Amino acid sequence: MFRNAGFNILLSVLLIVVIAVSVTTFSPAASADKLLGQLLKTFGIGFVVSEFAEPIDNFINTLTFNNGVQVETATKVVPIVTVGSGTFAGAVQVSGPAAEINKVQAVAQLEGDFRDGTFRIRALVPVNTKNPIDIKNIDRIEGVGVTALIDVDV
Repeated sequence: MFRNAGFNILLSVLLIVVIAVSVTTFSPAASADKLLGQLLKTFGIGFVVSEFAEPIDNFINTLTFNNGVQVETATKVVPIVTVGSGTFAGAVQVSGPAAEINKVQAVAQLEGDFRDGTFRIRALVPVNTKNPIDIKNIDRIEGVGVTALIDVDV
C-alpha cells in the first residue's frame, strides 16, 4: 500500500499498540501496564535499531578508531533477538568479511545457567533472520563476530 518502509514499520507498531491497549482494557490495570510496557520495549527496540543502525555503527567505528582499537573489517549494527520468543533484546555491532556481514540480519541470543546458576551464559550468534523462533531452522553466519554491545534506553 505505502512504498516508504519506515512508514510501514511505524504503522505496524502503532497498530500493535492499539490492539494491545484494546485487549488489555478488560484486564486489571497492573497487567495492562506490564503488557503495554513490554510491547513498547520489544517493538520500540526493533524500530529504533532499524532506524539508527547506520549512525550507531559509524559512532562505534569512530569510538574504536579514536582509541586505537578500530575494526579492520566490515561492520554493521543489527538487533539481538531472543530465540524462541523472537523478541528484540537490544542491539550489537558485528564485524567480519563484507560478504558475510551482508548476510547477517540479527544476532540470536541463547541463554542458559552453568553450575546450578553460578554462571549465567548468553551466547550471541550472528544469524540470517530476524525471527529465530526455532534454532534448528536458522543459519549461523560463520566468520562474523560481535564487536560492540548496544543498550537501548526505552
